[in-house]
Amino acid sequence: MDSFEYLGNGDTATVAMQYSYLPSWLSYLVDQSKAREAGRELFDAVYDVWSKLPQGERPRLFVAGESLGSFGGETAFSGEYDLRNRTSGTLFAGPPNFNTLFREFSDHREAGSPEIEPVYKEGRTVRFTDDPAAGIAPADRAWEGTRVLYLMHPSDPIVWWSPSLALSEPDWIGEAPGGDVLEEMVWMPFVTFWQVTADLPFSTGVPDGHGHTYKAAYVDGWNAVMRPEGFTAQDLERLRDIVRPPQD
Repeated sequence: MDSFEYLGNGDTATVAMQYSYLPSWLSYLVDQSKAREAGRELFDAVYDVWSKLPQGERPRLFVAGESLGSFGGETAFSGEYDLRNRTSGTLFAGPPNFNTLFREFSDHREAGSPEIEPVYKEGRTVRFTDDPAAGIAPADRAWEGTRVLYLMHPSDPIVWWSPSLALSEPDWIGEAPGGDVLEEMVWMPFVTFWQVTADLPFSTGVPDGHGHTYKAAYVDGWNAVMRPEGFTAQDLERLRDIVRPPQD
């Protein structure tokens, strides 16, 4: 939330809750129900208070979630229009492959757009990127009103792990690989499933910008979603240095 608070000039209020005592990757394997219930109840409670404020006094309402938190965050909404109508913007990072809306947006992407960077309905509301500082496709289409952005690294096993890996080749393996995935990677029945499964517990012990580690990308992600005024490119670079973890 550091990036959100800095870009909001400190004039922000954040409401969050813990959905489980288990690590995120383990929780989503054995108990998804707590995150689902927590996400829905948290947003409904905040929205109930927010909607009763006088229209001219309501602050902008943003939603965020990382990993299983994005799964919980999604459950409060029925789809693209609901996200657009009830929020001022949304940022989800490292969404698990089984996220309902993530799968809907990705599976119904425009023909020709890759699974690692899908284009959904011309990017009018929902967009995807692994590096928002490098641009968010489709750059030539309007992105007006509420913006919903997914951050997902090509090397993040939590985004790509699925039981279906055991018996069927996913699109992301058959397509051109992402920038931090080896071109030599191929799909093999059962083998690929266990390779990606073995990556899960180690997915956060990697440098920022890879695997399941999302830090500096939040600066440009929130900048794109919030569209704050008065921040220069130099300001954003300084903020990246603040939120980026030190490299060994």
